[in-house]
Amino acid sequence: MSNQFDLAIIGGGPAGYVAAERAGAKGLSVVIFDKRALGGVCLNEGCIPTKTLLNSAKVLESAHDAALYGIQVENISADFGKIMKRKDKVVRKLVAGVGAKMKHAKAEVVMADAVVKDKRGEVITVTAGGKDYLASRLLICSGSEAAVPPIPGLDPAQIVTNREILQLKALPGSLVIIGGGVIGTEFADFFNAMGTQVTVIEMLPEILTGVDEDIAAFVRNEFTKRGISYHLSARVTKLNGKEVIFEKDGQVHSVTGEQVLLSVGRRPNVAGIGLDNIGVEFSPRGVKIDRHCRTNVPNVYAAGDITGFSLLAHTASREGEVAVNHMLGRKDVMRYNAIPGVVYTHPEIAGVGLTESAAKAQGIDVEVRRLPMAYAGRFIAENEGKDGFCKVIVGKKYREILGVHLVGGACSEMIWGACALIEAQLRVQDVQEIVFPHPTVSEIIRETIFEFEV
Repeated sequence: MSNQFDLAIIGGGPAGYVAAERAGAKGLSVVIFDKRALGGVCLNEGCIPTKTLLNSAKVLESAHDAALYGIQVENISADFGKIMKRKDKVVRKLVAGVGAKMKHAKAEVVMADAVVKDKRGEVITVTAGGKDYLASRLLICSGSEAAVPPIPGLDPAQIVTNREILQLKALPGSLVIIGGGVIGTEFADFFNAMGTQVTVIEMLPEILTGVDEDIAAFVRNEFTKRGISYHLSARVTKLNGKEVIFEKDGQVHSVTGEQVLLSVGRRPNVAGIGLDNIGVEFSPRGVKIDRHCRTNVPNVYAAGDITGFSLLAHTASREGEVAVNHMLGRKDVMRYNAIPGVVYTHPEIAGVGLTESAAKAQGIDVEVRRLPMAYAGRFIAENEGKDGFCKVIVGKKYREILGVHLVGGACSEMIWGACALIEAQLRVQDVQEIVFPHPTVSEIIRETIFEFEV
């Protein structure tokens, strides 16, 4: 006997569980499928566990810096086992929290592989756990997985991705990271703080692609001072166990680590879920959607990493909301011009909107201003011996805020305000008339904007 639902959701990550919560609150009957655990990669293998580890690194760093603030701390050490156990505890608690949200939304949770079987008229059939589930609408949120390029000699048993490295039982003495993107940089920060010798090999001329170039260089220089080694413009050509062989400047080099982390991006999970059974258009880069998150098939939507566009948890959640709103007839569209990006290193990085180079690449005439974080009194009070800056990009013609980029302090917690400025299409003069609380580090945004002429 089949079950009939208003909405079937494949994938219990940020796109899926948020969509289920929003749909359930509006009275839709929902079934949500996940083959591993609610919360998806973000909660179980990404955002949450890595931030938990990075917070331990931050506490350790604060302990080492305590004397700068007149506090004496002795016998400082890190217990890697306890740090990893706390990470697991945090994940378990939040997974349970998502489960509670699904109960509140009255969504049926099915923990099994789900495959789209067919679509007959307005009815879509999804098979999971040997059972058929019928729904009038389908939202595909199957997420992504770590990309594993065909590097000669690459043995999956010899290297780790973001999933396996979170399950380490012992702290490695040395770690080679292939890829200097967000994931690789955050793990470099954590393991360096723990005392591991870290080497990063990046194919491009700079780490953190997509981050403002000045900020990426600033963070790399800070990390270099801490002992992290970088090989930029370096192409990995072969792996021999845990020896990484790469070419740089026409010469062949190699470096060996006790552990090797492969962190060269992610790829959407488009295979094996039955998309071709109902004619959904997709490629290895992802499922194509419109601004309402609709696929080419009526009543079939997609959100999150499966689209291959913006592989961020908060983007996924918003896409899930847009999809549900469209199902319910509410006017809503997905906009990507004010999606924040955060790197939870020490110092933190946060940015939203266009970078200076992106604006120039699009032929937009802009003005740029930059101020050191020292212009904010609270930053000086709370960050002894540390540095950072704020960079703002403004359209030259209309004086609208196009981009805000920060490094230093708790910029992850204040970037939302910059998102609102861009989303609301505020101009320089508009922001100068907004009252910011004092003393806060967020004042640096307003101070930087005052550097522009009205």
